[in-house]
Amino acid sequence: MILIKNLIWIIGLSNAFLSCYIVFHRRRSVATTWAWLIVLLIFPVLGLIIYSFLGRGISQENLFAINKQHHIGLRNVQKMITKAPQTGNPRDTSQAASVLIRLLNHRHDSPLTKNNQVELVTDAKVFFSKLIADLTLAQATINIEFYSFYNDTIGNQILHLLIQKAQAGVKVHLLYDAWGSLGASQSWFNQLRQAGGKVLPFVTSRNAITRYRINYHLHRKIVVIDGRTSWTGGFNIGDQYLGQKKKFGYWRDTQVRLQGSASLLLQERFVMDWNASIHHPSEIITFDTQLFPDLDENDLPTNAIATQVVFDGPDRDDSDMRNGMIRLMLLARKRLYIQTPYLIPDSALFAAWQIIAKSGIDVRIMIPCKPDHPFIYRATQWYANELTKSGIKIYTYNRGFLHAKTILVDDKYATVGSVNQDYRSYHLNFEDNVIFYDGDFNQKMAETFEHDLSHSTLLTSSDFERQSRWLKTLQAFSRMLSPIL
Repeated sequence: MILIKNLIWIIGLSNAFLSCYIVFHRRRSVATTWAWLIVLLIFPVLGLIIYSFLGRGISQENLFAINKQHHIGLRNVQKMITKAPQTGNPRDTSQAASVLIRLLNHRHDSPLTKNNQVELVTDAKVFFSKLIADLTLAQATINIEFYSFYNDTIGNQILHLLIQKAQAGVKVHLLYDAWGSLGASQSWFNQLRQAGGKVLPFVTSRNAITRYRINYHLHRKIVVIDGRTSWTGGFNIGDQYLGQKKKFGYWRDTQVRLQGSASLLLQERFVMDWNASIHHPSEIITFDTQLFPDLDENDLPTNAIATQVVFDGPDRDDSDMRNGMIRLMLLARKRLYIQTPYLIPDSALFAAWQIIAKSGIDVRIMIPCKPDHPFIYRATQWYANELTKSGIKIYTYNRGFLHAKTILVDDKYATVGSVNQDYRSYHLNFEDNVIFYDGDFNQKMAETFEHDLSHSTLLTSSDFERQSRWLKTLQAFSRMLSPIL
C-alpha cells in the first residue's frame, strides 16, 4: 500500500515538473501558458498526450516549406495599381486610414488597390449559384482553397464541375485542409486528378497525426478564376452551408465577389500556399500570365472600391492580423459593429473593445444563438457576459447559425474574411481578410447588420443572472482554457 502511494506521489511530482518544463520552455502568451498548465496538471498523462497533438508549435519542416515561398505576382499587382485611374473618388475613405494601411502593408505584401468591383453575398443559395456560374465561364485557370470541402451533394456538384473544366483544358488546382474536410477521401479527390486537375492537402494538415501536430489549419476560403474574378469570406463547400443540416438550420454567412487587382493578391496567396504544400518540385506553380494577367482598361473599373487584402498565420512571429484589426477598430468614432461565430478574444482585443466602448462609441457584437462546438460556446457566453458589463451590446442571431466574420467601423470601413474573433483565428490558423475603404460598401454592410438585428435578441445582465450555477461554472472553466480552444 505504501509502495503504491509512493508511486502515485512520484508520478504526480514527475508530471508537475515535466508539465512546467514543457509549458515554460516555449515562448507563448501568459494566458496560453496557464491554460496548458491547467490541462497538464489536472489530467496527468492524458494531458501530455493532448499537448503533444495540440500544444506544440508548428513543425520546423512545415515552417520551412511555408517561409521559403517567394512572391511571384506582386509586380503585376503593382503594375495594375499604377494603371488604375488616379482620379479622386468621393466614396474612397482610404486617405483617412493611411496609418492602418501602412501597418497592414508593413511586410509590403498587402498593397492598397483602388480598382475593384465588389459584390456582397450573404445567402448560401446565391453564393453557390454565382460561384458555379463563374466556374462554368472559366477559360484558363481555376484555383480553389477551402478549410472544408465536403463529400456531399453540393461538394460533388462543385467537384464534377471542376472535373468538366479540367477535361476541357482549364488548369484546375484545389487545396484543402484535411482536418476540416473529414469524409473527403483521397479516392474521392482522385476523380479530379484523373481528369487532369491537381489536388493537395495543405502542408500543415498532411500527415498531421504522425507529425503529432493537428492544431494548425488552413482556414482561408479563396477561389480565383482566370486571375480576374475571386471569392473569399466565411462560406466553405458543404451542404450545411445551404441550411441542410438540422443541427444548424439556416446558415447566415458573408462572402464577397471581387474583380480587379485584389483578385491578383488572392491569387498570389493561393500560389504560395500551394507551393508550400507540394510533394515534388514538378508540382510547383511558377509565374504565368494566365495566372497574373495584365488587366486592360476594360478590366479596371473607374470610380471603384479601394480594397486591401491581408493574410496571416502561425508562421509569423507577430500577431499581424490581430494587431491590424485592433488598429482598424480604434479608428471608430461613432460605431463598431462585429459579427463572429466565436467570441473568445485575447487580452489585447478584450481591452481594445472595453476602451472603445467606454469612449462613448456604440459597440455591438453579434454571435450565434446556438453552438456548433459546445465547449467553445460556453467560453463565448462568458466573454459575452463580461463585455456586457463594459457597456457593449451583445446580440444573439436567432434565425439560424451565424457564421459571418465581419467588422464595420463608422460609415467608412468594413471587413469580410475568414477571421473569427478568437484565439484560434489570430494565433493558430492561416487566415485572410479583405478591408474595404468605401462609404457605399460600408452602407451595404450596415444595412445587412441592421437587417440581422431584426432576427436577433439583445442580451442583458438579467439574462446572465438567470443562468444556473452549473452553467456559469462551465463558462468559467471554458474561459480558463479559451487560449487553447
